Amino acid sequence: MLPDDRWLLPEGIEEVLPVEARRLEALRRAVLDIFESWGYSQVMTPMIEYIESLLIGTGHDLDLQTFKLIDQISGRLMGVRADMTPQVARIDARNSRPDVPTRLCYLGTVLHTQADHLEKTRSPFQVGAELYGHSGVASDLEVIRLMLEMISLAGLHNIHLDLGHVGIYRGLVGQAALNARQESDLFDILQRKSASDLSDFFAVNPVDPDCSAMLSALIELHGDASVIGEAYSKLAGANALVLDSLADLEMIAQYLYAGFPNLPIHFDLAELRGYHYHRGVVFAAFAEGYGRELARGGRYDGIGKPFGQARPATGFSADLKVLSRLAGDCPIMFAERLVFAPSEDDKSLNEKINTLRAEGWRVIMELKGQTATAADMGCRFELIKRTGGWELFPVANVTDEENNKFC
Repeated sequence: MLPDDRWLLPEGIEEVLPVEARRLEALRRAVLDIFESWGYSQVMTPMIEYIESLLIGTGHDLDLQTFKLIDQISGRLMGVRADMTPQVARIDARNSRPDVPTRLCYLGTVLHTQADHLEKTRSPFQVGAELYGHSGVASDLEVIRLMLEMISLAGLHNIHLDLGHVGIYRGLVGQAALNARQESDLFDILQRKSASDLSDFFAVNPVDPDCSAMLSALIELHGDASVIGEAYSKLAGANALVLDSLADLEMIAQYLYAGFPNLPIHFDLAELRGYHYHRGVVFAAFAEGYGRELARGGRYDGIGKPFGQARPATGFSADLKVLSRLAGDCPIMFAERLVFAPSEDDKSLNEKINTLRAEGWRVIMELKGQTATAADMGCRFELIKRTGGWELFPVANVTDEENNKFC
């Protein structure tokens, strides 16, 4: 006997129904067109590959998020992609010239072993863009601008941008000569911004007083643009890596303020998102009323080294399903341009249908023997034959519920 819940999907795995699928597909096409217009070429990565290739340079977090299985042909361990960025980095490393910047973009479903605390999905529809072969501020700025344009294209406004730079923390840790365990413990404290735990840490792990003072200052270095000036003062004794990182962050902010004067920017020098993966500036876009980032990214130089080419790299990614859902209901134009055509063997009817479809109308053809009417199928118009030929006429008694099923 079959169980009554055989229609259920695994937790965090969802299907996409017609209304959302149409909205999602329209956004997918528009986003890829934007990427193409900026010179980003699309690549398609495999859903599954050998685990040692899939996880190179990504850190422990992605390993935990990756489903693993044994290849029945080779006997080797394989993984289902949980993030497409490392795969795209491999494509660049294996196919690009060292001295030529390369722009690549991608879009597809990834699979996670665990859902995050807000979205609950384990199958994001990941979209992203990566720029390889350039290590300057210009490439970081380009991918941030492209990310903001993608979000705007989705119809999302009141966006806030978070900016940080992991080079500041890396430089201070190196200057303080912390070992791997100490660095890990301090990293955890800074993410929690716990001043008391930080004091306890330095009581147990004494370091140069100037270094401990600068590391402690990171907890307070968050806020508006004034944070940059404050950081120059409090981190004046830092090494070149810290000061260069701070200068890069300041320059990126200046360009963004000039290009996006109404964009609120929040700086957080203790923000170490993707610390084990990123090597420079990190950024994330947020929207009012939504409790996690819409998109995020940063610099991750050298990830392609195991594949033969350690190129500088920067980029971003997002879940297109989140952007599509937050963008709002599908435009009513989808429903208003839905036409019902009768089942008749008529050459002029077929010509009319082809013309309407070429003009952007959606035409549903009646199937022989069906009992559902044009109204039942949510059509706003139907084709009726008159003396002058086939003409569009409004359909009576179409409910909003029926429209919402098919728009």
